[in-house]
Amino acid sequence: MISYQAEGVKMPNIKKRATTAWIRAVAATYGRKVGEVGYLFVDDERILETNRTYLGHDYYTDIITFDYDEGDTINGDLFISLDTVRTNAEKYNKPYEEELHRVIIHGILHLCGINDKGPGEREIMEAAENKALQMLNA
Repeated sequence: MISYQAEGVKMPNIKKRATTAWIRAVAATYGRKVGEVGYLFVDDERILETNRTYLGHDYYTDIITFDYDEGDTINGDLFISLDTVRTNAEKYNKPYEEELHRVIIHGILHLCGINDKGPGEREIMEAAENKALQMLNA
């Protein structure tokens, strides 16, 4: 089950059924099933608080992924800062909806085992995000 909640922000205008089907389809391309995945849309202050409390990081970010995977089933909680998504959309000259979907799937790709911190990993993640976005728009 995939759930979508907002805390301290207005729920983004996403098509939940279509987004859920897309997430399941992307996970399946990595041989994974979707178990319990919870999205929590928040503001910058909440993402900063979460980053400090759980990861010891003192900076804003667009998404924090908590991975509770079991075997080939992905499970996790994904915190998304809508403030940072909006800022990044402007910074990269992308539509807000596209950037939001990129971040939504970024967390799923992490749960599927794709990393983005090591050498060459960022490019692999970006390619996976682009491939997933093409699936959404197909």
